[in-house]
Amino acid sequence: MIREWLHENWDPELSLREWRERLADSGWGAPTWPREWCGRGLPPAAAQEVTEEFRRIGAVGPADGLGMHLAAPTILAHGSDDLKRRFVRPTLTGEIHWCQLFSEPGSGSDLAGLRTRAHLDGDTWVISGQKVWNTSAHHADYGMLLARTDWDAPKHRGLTYFVLPMRQAGVEVRPLRQMNGHASFNEVFFEEARVRAANVVGAVNDGWTVALTTLAHERRMVDLGRRAVAGPDAGRCRREAAEESARAMEPYRWYPQRAGRPDLVIERAIASGRHTDPVVRQEIVKLITLVWTARWTSQRAAAARAAGRPPGPEGSLAKLASSDIARAAARVHALIAGPSGMLAGSDAPLGGTIAEVFLSVPAASLAGGTDEIQRTIIGERVLGLPKEPVVDRDVPFREIRWNAR
Repeated sequence: MIREWLHENWDPELSLREWRERLADSGWGAPTWPREWCGRGLPPAAAQEVTEEFRRIGAVGPADGLGMHLAAPTILAHGSDDLKRRFVRPTLTGEIHWCQLFSEPGSGSDLAGLRTRAHLDGDTWVISGQKVWNTSAHHADYGMLLARTDWDAPKHRGLTYFVLPMRQAGVEVRPLRQMNGHASFNEVFFEEARVRAANVVGAVNDGWTVALTTLAHERRMVDLGRRAVAGPDAGRCRREAAEESARAMEPYRWYPQRAGRPDLVIERAIASGRHTDPVVRQEIVKLITLVWTARWTSQRAAAARAAGRPPGPEGSLAKLASSDIARAAARVHALIAGPSGMLAGSDAPLGGTIAEVFLSVPAASLAGGTDEIQRTIIGERVLGLPKEPVVDRDVPFREIRWNAR
C-alpha cells in the first residue's frame, strides 16, 4: 500500500509544508499512530517497512526531533483529545518545535526531587523555578514541563506534566557553554510563566506516570546527528527538508564525537602506523566486540518493538552500553594519537576531531540518565535485585531535607 501511495502522491516539487500535510492526511507519516490522530494504526513492525519505502523512493518523511520522538507519543498515550487535536498534527508537519524541561540543578538524577513549582490561579497554572540541560529550548515553541503541584504529597505523587508555551513573558532561556566549545544546551528560568489548565497531560499530581512514558521513549531514541543533504536539483521539498534538518541538527553536530567515533579507530590506526602494535590491536578488538554486542542488543529491542511489546529495560542496557563504548573508543584514540590527540585546529589529528572526542565523551555517561541510574534500573528490573533503600518515598515533599542555595 505505501509503495502505491508514494507513487501516486510523492512530488519533490511540492513545498515541504504541502507534502507534510499530505503525510498527515494519509497517516503514512506516522503509521503506528491511531488513525484518528494522523496515523494508520499499524503494528510497530510496519514502521520500518514504511521507512524503507520512503528511503527507496527518496521521499521526505515527517518532522524529526523531540516532538515526534517524545512529545507526540506521550500526548497520544496520556493526553486529552483536546491536546491531541492541538499538538499531534502540527508536530508531525513540523509547524511546532519542542524541548524537554525535566532536569534541575538541585535534583541531579533524582528527577522526582525537582522544585520547580506550579500553583493554580483560576484556570491557569503559574510556573516558577529553573530547569537545565535543555536542548533546543532557544528555538522551541513548547516545552514538556514537569513541575511540583503538591508539596504535601510524597515526591513522586505531587508532580504534574504540562505543555508549556515557551514564547511568553516569564520564560528566559540562557545558553550553556560546554568544555568542547559547543553550546547545545540551555538553562531555562521561569518567573510566573503561565500555562492553561487544559495543557495538563494526564491527571494533576500524576505527572510521574506521564514522565515515565517520555523517559522510556527517550531511552529508545537513536542518537541524533543525522543530517539530510540535498543538492540544487533535488527538488523544492528535499531542499527545504535539508535546510530544516540543518537547523534542527545544529545543536547535535558534536554528538558523533560524544559517542566516541569507534568507526574511525581502524582507519586511524592504519594511517598512523599503529595497527601493528599488539596493544593497540588488542584494544581495537575489545572495542569492536562492545560495538557488535550493543548492535545485537539493539536488534533484539527492535524485534521486541516489532512484536508489539512496550519499551522495557533494554533501553537502559543500550544506554549503558553506549557509555562503555564511548569511553573505550576514547581510550583507543588516545593510544593511537598519543599527545597530538589533545591538539585542536587544522593541523591536529582529523582537524581536531579526536580532541573533540576526548572532551565530549564524558557527556555520554550523563545525558539521558547517568550510568549509575541505568545500573540501578538493570539491577532491579532485569536481575531482580532488591531495591535500593529509600528513606523519603512516603515523606511529604516539604519535609524532605535539602541543601539551601
